[in-house]
Formats: sequence, structure tokens, C-alpha cells
Amino acid sequence: MAPSSLVTARLRRAPVLICKKCLGRVPDGKALRKALKSELKHRVGAQDIKPPRVVLTGCLGICPKRAVVVAGTATLQRGEVLLLADRRCVAEVAARLLPD
Repeated sequence: MAPSSLVTARLRRAPVLICKKCLGRVPDGKALRKALKSELKHRVGAQDIKPPRVVLTGCLGICPKRAVVVAGTATLQRGEVLLLADRRCVAEVAARLLPD
């Protein structure tokens, strides 16, 4: 029997996926991404864990007209993605992205 070439690696941080295409379509997309990263960092604050890594991805297949598709490990486990419309709902999105 040949040795397996499959390798499993553990992540140090949970990823938060953001559609790069959606981010480019919304006004002030860079500020939206920065606000989300800041809110995630703030939420893990005093805990002894690193904040999630925000990763730009290709299309996630939903393509809303005025929002950005965001997903994290907690939302993907539930079979959900979040639609981030503007900076006012960043705190609510961050709360749903972080697992309990």
C-alpha cells in the first residue's frame, strides 16, 4: 500500500472569507473591510486567541447588488453566508462570524 499524499494542517486562526468581486462593487469597499477587521479584533480583545484572518476570495456565487458576501467557519457550519450592506451592520456580522 502506497503512502498517502494527503496532509492535514491545523489553522492558527479561523478564516473569514470576503468576496473580492463584491468588495470592489460597493462604494468604499476598502473601508468596509477595514471596519470588519477592526471589529473582529475588538471582539476577541482580552481573550487569549488571535482574531480571525480576513481573506479575500473569488466569487461565492450569490452576487448581491449592494452588499458584500462574507462567510466564516461558524456560518459555514450552519450552511449560511452573510450579506454585509454597510458599516452600520459590521458589529452584528462580526458577532455572527465568531463561534461561541
